Amino acid sequence: MTRRIGITSTIPVEVVLAAGDVAVDLNNVFIADPDPARLIRYAEEAGYPRNICGWIKGLFGVVMKTRCVDAVIALTQGDCSNTLALVETLMINDVPVIPFEYPFGRDRDLLRLQIEKLAHVLGTDMAAAQEWAQQLRPVRSNLVAIDSLTWRDGLVSGHENHRFLVAASDFGSDIEVFGRKLDEFLDAARMRAPLAGDVRLGYIGVPPIWSDLYEFLETQGARVVFNEMQRQFSMPFECDDIVEQYRTYTYPYGVFARLEDIGAAVSERSLDGIVHYTQSFCFRQIEDMIFRRKLAVPILTLEGDQPAALDGRAKLRISAFIEMLRKKKSSFPQGCGVREGRHSIDFGKDS
Repeated sequence: MTRRIGITSTIPVEVVLAAGDVAVDLNNVFIADPDPARLIRYAEEAGYPRNICGWIKGLFGVVMKTRCVDAVIALTQGDCSNTLALVETLMINDVPVIPFEYPFGRDRDLLRLQIEKLAHVLGTDMAAAQEWAQQLRPVRSNLVAIDSLTWRDGLVSGHENHRFLVAASDFGSDIEVFGRKLDEFLDAARMRAPLAGDVRLGYIGVPPIWSDLYEFLETQGARVVFNEMQRQFSMPFECDDIVEQYRTYTYPYGVFARLEDIGAAVSERSLDGIVHYTQSFCFRQIEDMIFRRKLAVPILTLEGDQPAALDGRAKLRISAFIEMLRKKKSSFPQGCGVREGRHSIDFGKDS
């Protein structure tokens, strides 16, 4: 019987597919719900504190209220520390949980061991997972093409880029349908005229809990031409080996692995500025000080809490930031990646 396996973050999805199961990214189910706030309310009514990340509460609500999965693979290292408590609250409610860990130091042998253990638990092996890694290369190559059409050709919007790349964690739980949608979208996008927008932005941090961030940025004449974590989810690496693929993936390995990737994008994609999204009550908020010290472009830090549209204050700060970048474009050189020494221009951070 085909099982639906929930995932709390990007894991070696090839192992799930090799086992004949369906991967379901619980984050995508949560944020795509017609009323995602109801899932947070469910978690709070079950006892989750109000001052806990909305994504964690949303994941609990998805699993318990929708009953859309048969088991959950949870990152117990390489993701939010609150995931550990999420796991415990799922287990006490009789939800089967399979732990998976990314080794902090990117140790190849430890990572291979984790993937092998996951394969064993799911009833498959590394050889079958490696075969799936090869089968997925055409789909992943098309995701790279979408990214190139975004930043190099200006034919794909930041929101479209986000939508396809973030779905690469589970391929919409149906690879054939997802692959067809990719093909159709690429065919249509290549026929377009370049999109308008004179300010080139990078988006870093976890995907936003807000519903309209990208659309609002575009109404202000800005284009997001780099989605950091979403691009990482798509695995845009030329790796023939599944272990090396997930070792190259930056998200689970700390801020410095991410800095190298972001710095390269600042230079290659000629970013004028960066929007750093942080989730309320998330430890990743602390990393903002590192980005401000090391990235050589202006940064606007935005903090989100509940699934909703942007509020007036956030819109005002975004508009002012974009206007500042527009005025400074003729006076300051474009970004040159990661640098040592002084902080980048500090345009403000939510207090």
